[in-house]
Amino acid sequence: MDASDNPAEQDDGPFGRPLFNKPSARALSRVGVIDVGSNSVRLVVFDGAARSPAYFYNEKIMCGLGAGMSETGRLNPEGRDRALNALRRFRMLCEGMGTGPLSAVATAAVREASDGAEFRAEVLEETGIRLWVVDGDEEARLSAQGVLLGWPGSYGLVCDIGGSSMELAEIDDGRVGRRVSSPLGPLKLQDIAGGRKARRKHIQSVLADLQAQLGEQKNRLFLVGGSWRAIAKIDMDRRGYPLHVLHEYRMTPDAVRETAKHIEKSDPDALRGRVGVSSARMALVPHAAEVLREVVKTFRPRDIAVSSYGIREGMLYEQMPRQLRDRDPLIESCRFAEAKDARVPGFGRALYDFISPLFPGAGPDRRRLIKAACLLHDVSWRAHPDYRAEVCFDNATRANLGGLKHSERVFLGLALLHRYSNKRAGTRFEHLYDLIGEEEKRQAEVLGKAMRFGAMLWLKKDAHLGEMRWVSKKKRLELHLSEEAAPLFGEVAEARFRSLADSLGAEAVVGAA
Repeated sequence: MDASDNPAEQDDGPFGRPLFNKPSARALSRVGVIDVGSNSVRLVVFDGAARSPAYFYNEKIMCGLGAGMSETGRLNPEGRDRALNALRRFRMLCEGMGTGPLSAVATAAVREASDGAEFRAEVLEETGIRLWVVDGDEEARLSAQGVLLGWPGSYGLVCDIGGSSMELAEIDDGRVGRRVSSPLGPLKLQDIAGGRKARRKHIQSVLADLQAQLGEQKNRLFLVGGSWRAIAKIDMDRRGYPLHVLHEYRMTPDAVRETAKHIEKSDPDALRGRVGVSSARMALVPHAAEVLREVVKTFRPRDIAVSSYGIREGMLYEQMPRQLRDRDPLIESCRFAEAKDARVPGFGRALYDFISPLFPGAGPDRRRLIKAACLLHDVSWRAHPDYRAEVCFDNATRANLGGLKHSERVFLGLALLHRYSNKRAGTRFEHLYDLIGEEEKRQAEVLGKAMRFGAMLWLKKDAHLGEMRWVSKKKRLELHLSEEAAPLFGEVAEARFRSLADSLGAEAVVGAA
């Protein structure tokens, strides 16, 4: 949502009042989170807009702590040494970055290993980091909260695969519901005797039990975890998909089946080199693909979305006050970018008010994109004028912006491209344009040209520019400027206004009664 339920915070109209400068949000401005998993140990330092934080620092070490545990019951000795070295490094990095106290969790490998408590004690003594071991239920909850950080109000089933376990959690209207944990991590599947048939029978048996606990789950399936992301990369490669952004990448059940077959038939080294997956990760992908195929077959989701957010983002979400959780992550992130980088922070709202009449039939999803575009319309002004339009498109399509489908990224990117350029042909991004339809391209052009014109009337953040009136039946675009904005309507501004009218197929009328 854009505004708080607090009436005092609704004074800022459709944008709400920014929260990132409040003490409760500033406390989250730079947060370090460590996740000690069965396969990898990762540090993420979040920074920026607390509701849609940027990855200030992100480092992963593939340690394989859980490798061989089925036989020994203990953490892998080499993996244990590597993990401890990684944690020493992470502690020093965080001291330098000023993150304050670290939040650190350990999952399946450490909680199940006979020497897990000993390892935790060694980590505390050597690094001062206190590892909190979470059980499967808590791991599922935190992963689901990570999904909610990017998709507030979402519903569906979150499926988080690690090295030694796989967790499932329901989310409904922004809340986490039932959750279960299972031993379906690829490291454990490697130790099952009997080959592919035995693994498949085991996977199906476990999933049947999980389905009995959770019931039907035919909404969206959210995939969390490095092995799922690796499979998504392979799916992109197989399809020739043009936008290599994993977050919010969508797959169909049929695509999952085809990609699983593709993985079976392909040479692992050739596939790994083509899609950029590490050898340690690639070793787990075939077993993970077997699990995913059966998950989709068992729960029959309506669609499948890849989430780059998981347990680490869930730990950040845990620290957020409710007021911050309920905010739209896209709008909060764009407001933060405007406050940090725009020449006149706050003008985005005046621009939105000015151009809104051009989109009378826009629903809530489209309006949030129009708001986002207005907030971002001036944040790339430092780029060279010859490249500014392309920089805007690149930023919108690839930036860390939560709550955006790929088609919405392209729409937003095109709108911002047209903020600086009348034409979109001839850019290096043309192969991405087909992710949206012709009418959406036209709407993005109208939005971009409206911002391009409105920026010519740039005064101050609380400026009253006047108003535009779109008379759709008569195909007439009327401009009524305020007294303070009228002197700004020079030759260039007039040319841009007429270009906007042309994009609407309309007659341009200035000062009509």
